[in-house]
Amino acid sequence: MCSAAALAAASLPEDAWAGPGDPVAKLLSGLSLEQKVGQLFVGYVYGDNATAPSAADAAANTARYGVASGAEVVRRYHLGGVIYFTWSHNLGGGPAQIAALSNGLQAAARADAGIPLQISTDQEGGIVNRIGAPLAISPGNMAAGATADPGAALRAARVSGQELLALGINVVDAPVVDVNTNPRNAADGPRAFGDRTAAVALFGAAAVAGYRAAGIGAQAKHFPGLGDTTVNTDNGVAVTDETREQILATHVPPFVAAIAAGVPSIMAAHIVAPALDPSGAPASLSRPIVTGLLRERLRFDGVVVTDALDAAALAGLTQEQIVLGALDAGIDQLLMPADPPRAVRAVLDAVAAGTLTEARIDQSVRRILRMKRALGLFDRGDAPAPVVGTPEHLQTMADIAARSVTKLKGAGLPLAAGSSVLVTGWGVSTTQTLTDGLAARGLSATRLWTGSPSPALIAQAVAAAQTAAATVVTTNNAWSDPTQVALVQALLATGRPVVVAAVGGPYDIAYFPTAPAYLAVYGYQPPSLAALADALTGRAGTPGRLPVTIRTPDGASVLYAFGSGSS
Repeated sequence: MCSAAALAAASLPEDAWAGPGDPVAKLLSGLSLEQKVGQLFVGYVYGDNATAPSAADAAANTARYGVASGAEVVRRYHLGGVIYFTWSHNLGGGPAQIAALSNGLQAAARADAGIPLQISTDQEGGIVNRIGAPLAISPGNMAAGATADPGAALRAARVSGQELLALGINVVDAPVVDVNTNPRNAADGPRAFGDRTAAVALFGAAAVAGYRAAGIGAQAKHFPGLGDTTVNTDNGVAVTDETREQILATHVPPFVAAIAAGVPSIMAAHIVAPALDPSGAPASLSRPIVTGLLRERLRFDGVVVTDALDAAALAGLTQEQIVLGALDAGIDQLLMPADPPRAVRAVLDAVAAGTLTEARIDQSVRRILRMKRALGLFDRGDAPAPVVGTPEHLQTMADIAARSVTKLKGAGLPLAAGSSVLVTGWGVSTTQTLTDGLAARGLSATRLWTGSPSPALIAQAVAAAQTAAATVVTTNNAWSDPTQVALVQALLATGRPVVVAAVGGPYDIAYFPTAPAYLAVYGYQPPSLAALADALTGRAGTPGRLPVTIRTPDGASVLYAFGSGSS
């Protein structure tokens, strides 16, 4: 995957980067090799407290890193960045807990090498959202796209960025700027702004501008674009068979726009694109893609980070092949290696063996330090008592959600005041939140959550629908779940009024085109469900317009064109 010659040749002379008065050069000169290598890595730690994790989290850290607390991990490995997740128990205690965790990890980083820590999370909004209430949650990219107003993306990003900064999170792993040209895309779907290159470029650049206005670092992903694929690289190998010309014309321009908007970081995907690299290397480990296309052709000299290195797409490679292959490709930051101690040792051993030069490491560390300085991380103190979810912020997200609701078919809408309504379908919390919302708006609403239903549960839903004035059935990627399709078809067969509400991508209507009423809200965050309840009850209109084209399942015919929708 990489060669000693290529790694050595990747070096540039010191004076190619900065003059002697450059503050980044001064910072770099004060770091040991081990500290510089640590800056290359972004990892996760377990626990909601930097120095006093629970016994279970201490055991998990010890098993992964050999030390018990997140602060010890940062110090031992000199980590350049930490990424937060719910499953690593970083985010469960509310804003004050998250801010305290950030402050504790920053204290450990500063005590080690004096270099502030990059702290990030995947707060995209919509279906990928790590921190919920009381934060103001974005309805997501495709919802913003459905407003046909790039300003919506800017405002959502600015609010989200401001609230993350209040928690001590200084980089957001967003926005997704993939062009979702494949309706059966398991990686993107409503995470994308749409399926038109020009529109995605406009909305992506607006989001980058919003994050910049908030003072947080953004990360455009997933280069060179996952929009044409069907496999999520977290779960397997994703390959695009598009030509080089197709990729450059369709999927790369949004990254060009993000670069022009000042995005400081770009994430390289694990996608295999033979037209860009005939070797079959994933983009994250491909020198023709990272250095040849992103660095040289697009002239991006910011930080390039891999997608998660523990992804199934890389399962056939060793830790050494992965981390050294990424550095050979031109990568700066290595995200979540499966075995961090082994990954760090692989880099140090390569330097000791002479197959990787310290000057090559300096290239990437210089970019990382430059980004941290540009984001003001060296000047920031502890995160203050966090103020999030202000009325103004909540209203911003609610307005975007309300403007995104898209009605493709509307028989029987709005639902009659005081009528009995069955809410059923996908989503445990989604169906409950929608039921509560309809009840609060004067309907007699009952709930039967089905998820991916068995025949017995479908029969139960059909029986309940027979006694209701109308049924609202929620779907999410029903194109990949035949049981959801079976449920909707069985409800339609009753002859009773049925409204289908798509709370993921809008493509589901292709699988039950006879549905008399169909609304798309592109996500299931509270603002989207509140907007859906308003639309169902006639309290608000349906101004959203499709940011994608919906075709028949075989792709042969267009059912609803880009821009479709009725108020």
